[in-house]
Amino acid sequence: MSIFSRLSDIINSNLNSILDRAEDPEKMIRLIIQEMEETLVEVRSSSARVIADKKDVQRRLGRLRNDADDWEAKARLAVGKNREDLARAALAEKQAITDEVTAVEQEFNALDDHLEHLGNEIGQLQLKLNDAKAKQKVLLMRQKTVSTRMRTRGQLNREQLQDAFEKFEHYERKMDSMESQLEADDLGRDNKQGLKNEIESLAQDEAINAELARLKADLKSTDQG
Repeated sequence: MSIFSRLSDIINSNLNSILDRAEDPEKMIRLIIQEMEETLVEVRSSSARVIADKKDVQRRLGRLRNDADDWEAKARLAVGKNREDLARAALAEKQAITDEVTAVEQEFNALDDHLEHLGNEIGQLQLKLNDAKAKQKVLLMRQKTVSTRMRTRGQLNREQLQDAFEKFEHYERKMDSMESQLEADDLGRDNKQGLKNEIESLAQDEAINAELARLKADLKSTDQG
């Protein structure tokens, strides 16, 4: 693809549409800016060559015009000396140079038009490049904002998770403390003494049951009497 075709494609491109379709807009805008900057360098180099060519043509025009004027002067001199033959020859040389001047002037005008066209395209490309760089700044700011939010959210999640772990550990320590207290209360107790107390309690229950039966029997006999 020629530089001018690529330049036209860049100038006529829709940056927003390209970025909307891109999977990685940041990478895409970076590549677009790189392409624009490289194209801008090439177009400026082309412009420099055109300017150099224009100056060269301008010098050629100056020499040719001077030559034409010189043959004009020689023709006048020949006429003044009644040398019509020499005057005709001098005018023929002048005419040939005049024809060349016309061709070189056309070349000069074409270079001038081309240079003006390049200047306009450089201006449009520079505006496009500025627009792309502005969009790149926006994308970078958005990415930075998203990264900051994700980092902050991750930090909050870690803090919440840490808080939950600390509460769970506190609860475990509390349960351990209660279990330890119960175990401490059981320390030093005599298992045999506990068994003796249970047996004595059973004997006491039997005595109470016997007394209760006696009272019921007394009340029954009283009612019958």
